[in-house]
Amino acid sequence: MLVQTSWVSDPLNRTASFEIPAALPANTGFDSDELYDRSSPRIVGTSAALRSVLDMVRVVAATDSTILIEGETGTGKELVAQAVHNASQRVGRTFTKLNCAAIPLDLLESELFGHEKGAFTGAIAQKIGRFEMADKGTLFLDEVGDIPPALQPKLLRVLQEQQFERLGSGRTHQVDVRLVAATNRDLVKMVARGQFRSDLYYRLNVFPIVLPALRERREDIPALVNHFVKLFNRRMEKQVDSIPPETMAAFQWYSWPGNIRELQNLVERAVILSRDGILPNPLHKKQTEVIIPTLHRSRTFYTSKTLDDSDRALILETLEQARWVVGGPHGAAAKLGLKRTTLIAIMRRLDISRPIHQEEQTSAV
Repeated sequence: MLVQTSWVSDPLNRTASFEIPAALPANTGFDSDELYDRSSPRIVGTSAALRSVLDMVRVVAATDSTILIEGETGTGKELVAQAVHNASQRVGRTFTKLNCAAIPLDLLESELFGHEKGAFTGAIAQKIGRFEMADKGTLFLDEVGDIPPALQPKLLRVLQEQQFERLGSGRTHQVDVRLVAATNRDLVKMVARGQFRSDLYYRLNVFPIVLPALRERREDIPALVNHFVKLFNRRMEKQVDSIPPETMAAFQWYSWPGNIRELQNLVERAVILSRDGILPNPLHKKQTEVIIPTLHRSRTFYTSKTLDDSDRALILETLEQARWVVGGPHGAAAKLGLKRTTLIAIMRRLDISRPIHQEEQTSAV
């Protein structure tokens, strides 16, 4: 029986939630766990970058086309692959996965295609490979860029012909497998260096989906932080119900090299260390490392060359939400966890000024 997916708009029609009809692990920023209805976990976030990914998932899920998911580590590639499977006509079949980087090179071929008893030293019994396991379903190959060159022609063949032989056997097996591959490596550069076959790359890259880094979707960070706080409240039987503005601001401005996985781990640490229901700032020791920008050192904040369009967009969005009121308890500076004078200095350096009609409505800064 097919399980339909749906798109649910919020009351302000700002975004849509992609409902996935099966529970998913909650380790890359996608809602699941017992905190939510297991029948409809959803992707956390309302950013344009995330909505674009969901649009592509919805379009390609209805096909059997091969998908290549690209993105930095910790951005949720496996969850997107699972979402594709759950939104497809194969949802009632198996979703098989294999991390190609986690398997020793001499065993990877056996993991993919299986082997017969006695095929090599230590092969004491017949083994079914992942392609055979995934017949009529979906196979997710993570870190596909780590597949050694000697094995790449065999992978290309099974993708083109849906046929393979187990190690130690001359019998050809026919399968019907939808492949979703993922990598955090630049396959184009690997092809140029002769490390990855160009024909295999083109066969994998039928429908590419590029996942945004967390720093490219900063507006989703508050929702993600709140989600993980609720998640760990439940798991640890804690009651953290207050996130100070300066702590949330630190989360929003950190560069997140480990993306959502790093965010989850830091929120977990903060919940463990929390007292009196207040979430502490777990980033205070990282302020001198990779904060973009450093909120507690305002000079670094507004002179940093790392400010990009997303940073500017967040400041503008916050100002608009505060009706261009900079100071006060409900002003933009408080929402960003900054002093009023600091935000004014940042606005001057970024050439951000209030629209004329806003200046007429209020003179409060």
